Amino acid sequence: MSSQLRILENEVQIAALLFMAVVYVVRLAWIFRFKSRKENTFPAGSEAAGIGYSMMNIAMPWAMESTRKRPLFYAQFVIFHLGVAAAISATFIIPYAPGLFRIPAAVRLFQAIIGAACLVGVTRLVRRLTVPAIRLISTVDDYLSLLLMIFFLAAGVLAVPNDTAKGEGPLILFFALTAFFLVYVPFSKICHYLYYPFTRYFLGRTMGHRGTLPPKGGRGSGTRPGLTTEKGEAR
Repeated sequence: MSSQLRILENEVQIAALLFMAVVYVVRLAWIFRFKSRKENTFPAGSEAAGIGYSMMNIAMPWAMESTRKRPLFYAQFVIFHLGVAAAISATFIIPYAPGLFRIPAAVRLFQAIIGAACLVGVTRLVRRLTVPAIRLISTVDDYLSLLLMIFFLAAGVLAVPNDTAKGEGPLILFFALTAFFLVYVPFSKICHYLYYPFTRYFLGRTMGHRGTLPPKGGRGSGTRPGLTTEKGEAR
């Protein structure tokens, strides 16, 4: 391994990670400056139940109309994020636990997951370019983030074997993109995961307090306190 690649895998990545951490700490400090307001009405339901439901909504595709009617869309979501997680894991495994990628089955598994995520990224880019409604609301950051993610995942597929004997190009590309992402992500829409717990917490708390959670037992079944029928009868 060349000294340039060693520095890129270690010092450069650590510096980029520290930069990201500092930006996130500043953002979190800014968020916590805002005081949480409480509801002024009497509770019609459980805030805790609402928070739990809202937080776990991401793992309940049946609870969202878009994924309930299009399960393939949710499958793409899962595959894409699993691939991103695998690629990120590879940025730590290659320099600090390279023995794992000496196991052919592990290499093939990571390549399959990351490769599948890359294909999902391509389909999402095509969808963003071809569907008029989505193209209308897309920004430069949407396209740039998706393109960079596709290149990052593709580079990850090539880098996972960690075979410097066949050339360091894939590894250099992969870790260069990783370093760039660590600096770019805090200022892009990719950092939405930072705000997810806050938005879901407040949304769930409001839903639970007002008793507007979906009824137990599925859509349209069961009753909830505080709600009325179309005729005005209390449920």
